[in-house]
Amino acid sequence: MNLKSFSVYVKHRLPAFNKVIEVDSDKSLSIRSFLIGSLCQGVSSVKNALESGDVKHTISVLKKLGVKIIRIKKGYYKIFGNGIGSFNIKKNSLLDFGNSGTASRLILGALSTSPDIEVKIKGDKSLNKRNMGELINILSKFGATFLPKGKVKFPLKMISSNMPVGINYSAGVSAQLKSAVIFAGLNSLGNTIINEKKESRDHTENILKNNKQTIKINKKKQKTITVYGKKSLNPINMNISGDPSSAAFFVTLTLLNKNSKIKIKNVGINPTRTGFYEILKKQKAKLKFMNIKKENNEIRGDILAKSCKLKPITTPSDFYSKTTDEYLLLFVLAALTKGVSTFNNISQLQNKESSRAFEMKKILNQIGIKCKLTNSVMKIYGKGFIDASDKKINISSLHDHRVAMCGFILASLTNAKTTIKGFETVFSSFPSFLKIIKYLGGRYAIK
Repeated sequence: MNLKSFSVYVKHRLPAFNKVIEVDSDKSLSIRSFLIGSLCQGVSSVKNALESGDVKHTISVLKKLGVKIIRIKKGYYKIFGNGIGSFNIKKNSLLDFGNSGTASRLILGALSTSPDIEVKIKGDKSLNKRNMGELINILSKFGATFLPKGKVKFPLKMISSNMPVGINYSAGVSAQLKSAVIFAGLNSLGNTIINEKKESRDHTENILKNNKQTIKINKKKQKTITVYGKKSLNPINMNISGDPSSAAFFVTLTLLNKNSKIKIKNVGINPTRTGFYEILKKQKAKLKFMNIKKENNEIRGDILAKSCKLKPITTPSDFYSKTTDEYLLLFVLAALTKGVSTFNNISQLQNKESSRAFEMKKILNQIGIKCKLTNSVMKIYGKGFIDASDKKINISSLHDHRVAMCGFILASLTNAKTTIKGFETVFSSFPSFLKIIKYLGGRYAIK
């Protein structure tokens, strides 16, 4: 799974287009489906799974934990689950999560309460820089031990709890931490109760929802999730929709590219993931959802977007969890929309694959876009449509797929001569990105 490093060079504005596309499958749903299938008693199936670097690392780790997973054909897998608490691995074995913060947090949640687990944990350069302090603190409450004591970044060693007992947890904006608690609670004694103070992604709950003997979700006033420990999970049969975060790149490109139109088919439009689209609709973007339906407790549909003039953006403070992965694209939209845009409550962007707001500020500054960044607020002084053919953008290898793709989108809209190093990181989430760009008429060189 270690891809050869390469750079991408872009210097041409994308021509107008009118296309119908499909984007790669949802990464969040794919990772959760493989993990939950591994914890079920019996054979589960996953269709249209994303086959990216992060998902491949997830499958690799689960196989190392004794789970039988068979690839039937592209995107279609059978998972032979042995039940909750069934993970088995030789003491002091190494689990490598690559670039996947999602897989590491969720699987460690399940491992923390699995019997007799003692493993070493690592990731790639980017994941090893990310602070896991909150995760360590939460799983320690279940009785898990992390070594060395006081260290909050990978590599680490984890020893599972001998006698895990359910906890009460107040969930913030992180769906990954909430999910880690759910997975830890599955094999704990008694009940684990999660009070959701702020709404976050609910894919884990949606996949588990049909197991009424194991999980109860109460949405009266404040959402409460109760996990009944030491029960069983029924096998799942998942059909994964397209990733709304991946679709957002091409919605951005369309809105800002004159005389362009795009239809993106079969995209997940779970309400906890649509903050980006809600914000744009408020800015009078020509954007709508069509052919909406529900499958596997998840809403999906087609997205139609047309190029248009936008208003400056101001994001509400409570939109972070619904827009987590799309802020960088909102920064691009703001830079190429005349007026001052303000992004509030974005401090958590510092603990992503890179310090994302800081890196995007550096990129925008290279084409003359003024930005002001504090710990939690970004102001962008947008110029509207610009020709930056006399300017250069250089993006170093950050091991951050979203920064790399946003740099590409910006270059395709401004004519800036752009070099993006370490572009292979895009394959961790969106393997078809360059293929779709080419289909839309984009030109680039690989170095």
